[in-house]
Parts: sequence; structure tokens; C-alpha cells
Amino acid sequence: MSAVEKARKEKLIPDHSFSVLQVKIENFIPINFFFKELFENAINFPEIRSDAMHWIDACVYNLRQQDNIFCFNTLLPYFSIFPDSTIRKNSKMLQNSSILITGGTGSFGNAFIPMTLNKYNPQRLVIYSRDEMKQWDMGLKFQNDPRVSFIIGDVRDKDRLNRALDGIDFVVHAAATKIVPTAEYNPFECVKTNIIGAMNIIDACIDHKVKRLVALSTDKASNPVNLYGATKLASDKLFVAGNAYAGTHNSRFSVVRYGNVMGSRGSVIPFFMSLKETNVLPITDIRMTRFMITLEQAVELVWQAFEDMQGGEIYVKKIPSINIVDIARAVAPEAEHKIIGIRSGEKIHEQMIGFEDAPNTYEYDSYYKILPTIHNWSKDPSRINNGKKVADNFIFSSETNSEWMKVEQLKDWINANMIKINGIS
Repeated sequence: MSAVEKARKEKLIPDHSFSVLQVKIENFIPINFFFKELFENAINFPEIRSDAMHWIDACVYNLRQQDNIFCFNTLLPYFSIFPDSTIRKNSKMLQNSSILITGGTGSFGNAFIPMTLNKYNPQRLVIYSRDEMKQWDMGLKFQNDPRVSFIIGDVRDKDRLNRALDGIDFVVHAAATKIVPTAEYNPFECVKTNIIGAMNIIDACIDHKVKRLVALSTDKASNPVNLYGATKLASDKLFVAGNAYAGTHNSRFSVVRYGNVMGSRGSVIPFFMSLKETNVLPITDIRMTRFMITLEQAVELVWQAFEDMQGGEIYVKKIPSINIVDIARAVAPEAEHKIIGIRSGEKIHEQMIGFEDAPNTYEYDSYYKILPTIHNWSKDPSRINNGKKVADNFIFSSETNSEWMKVEQLKDWINANMIKINGIS
């Protein structure tokens, strides 16, 4: 039984908490009581503190998105209780700064941009990508926001990157060739984007004295069996080494690694939803498991990395696993399952930390951190901070994960995010 289930059973967390978090918040009074219960229980029961803080953060984000300032301001006195919480941290790092996101018109960018504008109020947020139609569509959403601008460009084009990075303080590197079969059949193109593109942006960031860059990685970079994973592993290594490559410059590079982003463009949930009416869903292998993370959690992990990084760290979010059959049941409970076999380059189970990385991995409340081995940085106290060393044989795998998402939980999430999924699928 998970800490959350135990807390619910013992009435430490209200039963309605999940629905309150996911469904549009309209009534101040139940939210006020909900927050009060969460704060009190987070204080009294440390074992559920991380979960309670995540729910609080998500609710605060929803309130701010709806301009529910009265409710939001009423809750502010509580925030000083937990100074380490992501949303409540009194951070000014990204405030009034200039931020550039590569591949910014994708699913991650569609979440990162409004959340970051809302939380940090940067002076400038530049979307750098090569798809003019996606930029046009996104531009319509932000046409009245002078902080947002767009640049057509490719990470393969170093000259264009040099122009785009002029005056930029922080970079989020989200551009990548991501689809596993596409990478297998177009390996040269995948290498150009994922490896050469990484080299280009490292060079350009150093030359333009960019303060910090956080690169998005994938569970497929750990013990890779496909080209996409192999190129992302190489990319991760490049960003880690980029901190030494920077020499006397102060540019710093780190990586965040996570699994399947729930509802993102091209992922399994919208794919299954597109086939729901056929009443037949293709299953690659009934044993297959995947890590699951929301877009909001992915954005928060990037924020966390910017706050914490000294350079060279790989941040791995603690997230649940789910079986592929359970995903199908959550999307279409009555559908027939047709076994089609795994695709070229696919794994049965994914892994985010292998035992080879365990000697340099530290655990924190909501994430793990793999420290770089070069220059003895894995022994650096400022990088370790208050982390707890994991066991030498530790593996973070979707198969052996201690936290699992249930069918009903995924159903609730899908129902609450239907508009968003349809909008980006």
C-alpha cells in the first residue's frame, strides 16, 4: 500500500483530493478546507509530505491560471511553512530574464511557456523551432503578450543559433527527433538533430555567455537499445561534459530525464483514444510497462533543475509505472486487445537509472540526481547537497518500480484532461 493510499484510508488526506486537483476549481470554500487539511497533514505526517506538497502546487497553479486571485492570496500565509516547495520557493532566478526554448512548439513547450510566464514573469521568452505552422498556431495564443517571440530555426544550424541566443540568459533544450521507429529508419537525421544539434547549442551558449541550460532527456537514454536512446545518451554526455568544455566561462549545463509524458503529442494515450471507436486497440506486448509523468510535473522538474544545478547533474523524477494493458483499459474498457508485437527498437520495460550509475546517484524527496564522474564532481558537496546515497545495486526501472498507477487513477486523469489531450494530439 502506497503512502497516499494509506493516508486516504486513515483519513489523513481527504478522499476528494484527486478530483479537486483535476477538475476545474470553481468554489472557494471546499478548496479552502482542502488546503487546510493538506497543510495540516503535511506538517504532522512527513511520509505523505511530498505528495501533499505536489497536490498543493498543482492546485495553486490551477487557481492562478483561472485568475482566482482572492482564493490564491488567502492561501499565501500557509506557504512560509514549507520553504522548499517548488511553487512557493521565493526564487527570482528566472524572473525578468530572457529565456529561449528549442523545439518550443511541442507538447512540453505548450505547457512550459504559459506556466513559466505565469510563475516567473520573464522579460522575454523566445520559442526557437523549425515548424512555421506550429509557430503560427502558438502565436495566436500569445499574440497579445509582448514577452513572447518566435524564431524559425534548426538546432543543426549553428549560425542561426548564434543569432537567436543573443541576449539570452537561460535555455531549455527540448528539440529532438523522438519517435523510435523514425529514428531507426532515418539514423543520419536523428544523429544530426540529437547529437550535432546538442554540440551546436553547447558551443553557442558558451560563446553567448548563457547562464544555464537544462536539456530534456528520456528513459530510453539509460541502457539504450535503439538509436533514439543512443543519441540521447550521447547528448546527455555532451551536456555533462559541456561544463568542463566551458573553461573559464560561467555557462552551466544539466539534464532532466523522465518517461512517457501523459497525453503528449504522439504518445500512447492519444493514440489509443484515436482508435477507441474501432473497439480494437493494438498491444505490442502484454508485459510492457512504462513510466508516466504529467506535463506539469515535467515543467516543474526543469524549474527544479534550474534552481539546484551546479552543472553536470542528471535529474530523474520519481514517477509511477503502468502496464500497457492497463492504459488500454483506462482508455477503452470494452475494447478488444490485438497483440501486434514490439516495434523496431522498442523495449519491454524502460529504465531511467541503471546499476552502473548507482554509485554516483543520490536520492531526494521527489527525484534522484545522477552526478557526473568527471573531475570528481560526484564527490562535490555542493552537488550532493542533502542527498542520500542509493544502494550500489540500485536500478530505477518501470518493471521494478515501487509506485504504480492504477487504471482508475488514469481514467480520472484522462477525464479531467480530455480537452487538453484533444488539443495537442
